[in-house]
Parts: sequence; structure tokens; C-alpha cells
Amino acid sequence: MISFTTLAVLSLVGVVALFGALALFLTAIANELEKIGGESKGYGAQASFLSKIRLGLRAIEVETGNIPTQVTKLNGTLTSVRDGLVVIDNNFAGVIAGVSRQAGGAS
Repeated sequence: MISFTTLAVLSLVGVVALFGALALFLTAIANELEKIGGESKGYGAQASFLSKIRLGLRAIEVETGNIPTQVTKLNGTLTSVRDGLVVIDNNFAGVIAGVSRQAGGAS
């Protein structure tokens, strides 16, 4: 019976320690979030840094919203440029082969 009582008391002490640590850490987190909240502007109003970050991220989202459509157009253009460069490469290979034959025949 004594061991059961000891285990119950130890469990109770563990639960109290767990909730105490939880309360401490939640208080610390809340204090850090208050610091992030922003500087006081009078009458208790604060300029929230988090809202400024959210506004900036929204602006980035709006400004970069047309990138997916433009990238597909760019991919098509770059594919045609690649194909043109392959043709130029083949032409240069033919020119080099012709110049090599001409140089070989002139010797």
C-alpha cells in the first residue's frame, strides 16, 4: 500500500512540475511576442511588426503573381533559341569541316 501511495504522490509532483514548466514557457513566449508587437504610438496603440511583415509578404505575392504564366512563355522562347543554336552549331561544324578540307587540299 505504501508503494501505491508513493507512486501516486510522485505522479502528482510530476504533473505539477510539468504544468509549472508549461506555464513558465508560455509566459516567456507571450513576453517575446509582446516585444515583436511593435513600438507604442500613443493611446496604447501599437504598430505591429507582424502586420507589417504580413503586408510586405502580401505585396510580394501580388507582384510575383504573374510569374507562372510568364515562365511558360519564356520556356517556349528559350526552346526556340536552343533549336536555333543547334542549327548554328551544325552550320559551324560544316564550315569547320569545309575549311579543314580546303586547308588540307592546299598543302
